[in-house]
Amino acid sequence: MDVNSFWRATQQLLATAISNRVIGLTLQPSPVLPFVARWTRPISRDFFAVEPLKSYAAGPARKKLVRLSDLFPNRNCFVRSFLYRHYLAAHKCAHGVILFFWKRRRLICGIAIMRTARQGDFSPAEMKLLRQLYPQFQTALRRLGPLEREHSVRMDFEEFLSRLPTPTIVLRWNLKPIYQNPAAREFCAVWEKGPEEAKRTKATSPIPSEILDRCRVLKERWTNAQSQPGSGSRRELKEAEVHHPRVPHLGATIHLKKLKSACMAPPHFVIKCENLCRNGDQSARLVTSHLRACVRLTRREREVAQLACEGRSNKEIACDARLSLPMVKKHLHAVFRKLEVPSRSRLVAMML
Repeated sequence: MDVNSFWRATQQLLATAISNRVIGLTLQPSPVLPFVARWTRPISRDFFAVEPLKSYAAGPARKKLVRLSDLFPNRNCFVRSFLYRHYLAAHKCAHGVILFFWKRRRLICGIAIMRTARQGDFSPAEMKLLRQLYPQFQTALRRLGPLEREHSVRMDFEEFLSRLPTPTIVLRWNLKPIYQNPAAREFCAVWEKGPEEAKRTKATSPIPSEILDRCRVLKERWTNAQSQPGSGSRRELKEAEVHHPRVPHLGATIHLKKLKSACMAPPHFVIKCENLCRNGDQSARLVTSHLRACVRLTRREREVAQLACEGRSNKEIACDARLSLPMVKKHLHAVFRKLEVPSRSRLVAMML
């Protein structure tokens, strides 16, 4: 799933298949990504930048498996080389082989296996085994790039969700949670314990059973619709609402979202929770839309709010709107009071 898991799997596989003393990994799947180096023993990360490895990686040869001794004219040159004296002999190694992985004539990964004189040189049978393992490593490397990109996008998405005031939950098709932002955890605690008790305890409540039951109903409808096209409207199959059985201002809207392009992949459940009552008060409060929120502001307040949402500082807002700095602060306080938001991040979320 990531570089660390690939490195652990490499160690486990080679420790089982080939006797060795030291295993090393160099990885740079993209020129813009940082260089990665891993070793089972303390070895300098510039191992693959030492001659003749550096020249071989930049040269026209594109062999998959290379013995370190084959990079030198004879065994004596190999033993006298800087590579042998400073890297192999320092760890009592006498033999080594490297698996090279290329992408568009560029080296993206190298796996080094070194062993002692007592363990002996790599036999033809062991070299054949490494050639058979090579496609397995290559397949894992090809998956590693997209998985790393997907992981990075998901982490950015989770960071964005964590800053939103809207409680959001994402469930897999088997109803196992993938993600909950802090607001969602607080919402689940209020649903289970009530607003007063939730304030005094840690927000560790599970996803409400009423929401999960409605997800099961939506899941069954979607499954039936796949076997019987036209059995229901699109909105009925992809969206459902559920409310707390005793507290009507607590509710959630469940959406079915296909997060994968494959037709056979089932959708995920994206749950947007709503507490229509501020601070647990039993009098319901209307959730205003973007247009209704803007109507409550004066022309100057709307202008200041728009500039704040664009990421401008108070001084920049004062310059653009031709206002004094105290007047900008006054307008911002009025915006926060009228829209009932405590900070700029909440204001940006509301104005999106």
